[in-house]
Amino acid sequence: MTKLRRMAALAVLTLILLTVPAAPTDARSGNGAYATRLAAGLGSGSGSTIGPDGALYVTQPSTGTVSRIDRRTGRVSTFVSGLPAAGVMDVIFRHGTAYVLVTVIPDDATDFVGIYRVTGPTSFTRFANLGAFSAANPPDTDYFVPTGVPFAMENVPGGFLVTDGHHNRVLRVSLAGIVSELVAFENIVPTGLEVLGGKVWMAQAGPIPHLPQDGKVVSFGLRDPHPGTVATGGRLLVDVEFGRGAIYALAQGVWPVGTPEGTPANPDTGQLLRVDRPGFDVVARGLDRPTSLEILGNTAYIVTLDGEVWTVNLSGRHHRR
Repeated sequence: MTKLRRMAALAVLTLILLTVPAAPTDARSGNGAYATRLAAGLGSGSGSTIGPDGALYVTQPSTGTVSRIDRRTGRVSTFVSGLPAAGVMDVIFRHGTAYVLVTVIPDDATDFVGIYRVTGPTSFTRFANLGAFSAANPPDTDYFVPTGVPFAMENVPGGFLVTDGHHNRVLRVSLAGIVSELVAFENIVPTGLEVLGGKVWMAQAGPIPHLPQDGKVVSFGLRDPHPGTVATGGRLLVDVEFGRGAIYALAQGVWPVGTPEGTPANPDTGQLLRVDRPGFDVVARGLDRPTSLEILGNTAYIVTLDGEVWTVNLSGRHHRR
């Protein structure tokens, strides 16, 4: 097994538990756009979604918690707690009900890995056992975590899609909790997802050392999952999102070559990018290890590894990198 087969999603999961210094209240991007801090103190941050009430919901892997953040005031409150710690990766709502993606890496991970349906502030039920499926149906690419590392999920008709950045594939989960493989890849490290109609857009981080030419946004159909490249050139891409008639991608930044596996990108090297085929325009740079992206109206909401939420106004000018 080569080190190139060990993937960025696992690195993000491992290092999401670290305590890192808080960033300043405002950070200039270097191209005239500003990222402004909306909330802090979450401890850790991974996936996010806009809830049916208009609030931002953010997963905190280090505590097994999903927090609710008022987008106007930045006030943070606990939405659900008690989920398996060290692996609450993403959250999404379907018909008003929250579903949480959980990833853990101990030997008994099949007891925890999956999608959980939230039924109350401290109550939830796992309805899809992703760990058992992955252990029973290993990928063709090299791996060392039998249960995989589910990273992000999105709603699709009849269920959910889930990226597995370690097993290099996208899983489909029915509303009955039945898991199947939608599409498998070579060692490209699939991360964030966006779905519109029957089409899927996916971010890929690429293998270590996460070179720009390996950071791509690709697209494919739900009924015809043959990915095609949309844009190339992002460093360690972790998410993709639609907004303001464009496709945006989130790059965690420059991976420090020579550091151990599990090391995140260098601080303050992350970027918010807009697709400008065949590459990207830089919308904001200087972001500190971002992990997920949501866009509503003119505002991008960016979650960071150390549990902060930043906003970027998308109505300003964009500059080619």
